Amino acid sequence: MLEFHDVAKIFGSRVIFKNVTLRLERGRIYLLTGANGAGKSTLLRLAAGLSKPTAGTLTCRAAPGRIAYMGHATFIYPGLTALENLAFWQKAQNLPADEKMLMEMLERVGLTRHAHDYAGIFSRGMAQRLNLARVLLSGPELRLLDEPGTGLDAASSLMLRREIAATGERGATALWISHDKAGDAPLADLILTLNEGRLTGEEAGGRSGLISC
Repeated sequence: MLEFHDVAKIFGSRVIFKNVTLRLERGRIYLLTGANGAGKSTLLRLAAGLSKPTAGTLTCRAAPGRIAYMGHATFIYPGLTALENLAFWQKAQNLPADEKMLMEMLERVGLTRHAHDYAGIFSRGMAQRLNLARVLLSGPELRLLDEPGTGLDAASSLMLRREIAATGERGATALWISHDKAGDAPLADLILTLNEGRLTGEEAGGRSGLISC
């Protein structure tokens, strides 16, 4: 789905990471961990095509328009209702207008009864639920999630983990940043760690080492 080959990212004199070689396979879930400032969000932005590597190459095989990126900003408009927000993003992604599908998406993230409420009154958790619905609108093949569990209550966290767990069943791939390695690791096929500019990985069975193709 996505390949990094000897990728490096440098800001000024600071090397964020280097020699990153990684292949993201279809239908697998990758959990990305590491300390604050290790470069996790930078790596995710490269994967999303929002930034370019200083060195190395990235090859993406996801279909055009089928890559979803969920960053720290929700991209939710407070003056629009939940349903109107999804309708806006449906149109922005050149998807056919389909209110029934939007309502089904709101049901999927537990916001059906808030469909006509303005997003500006939503709690952080509700806004994140709506943001997740926005991200999933196009049925993305590649899902890039930057700490999506931040600020979520227990029920919202359970819903998020359920959606991430279903990634493989839907034939999609997820690269997911989390600081809760112990809680989220059971959902992952491969646990990646960025530390001092190097990327290492650990399979579900516990075997670890440098990640390569």
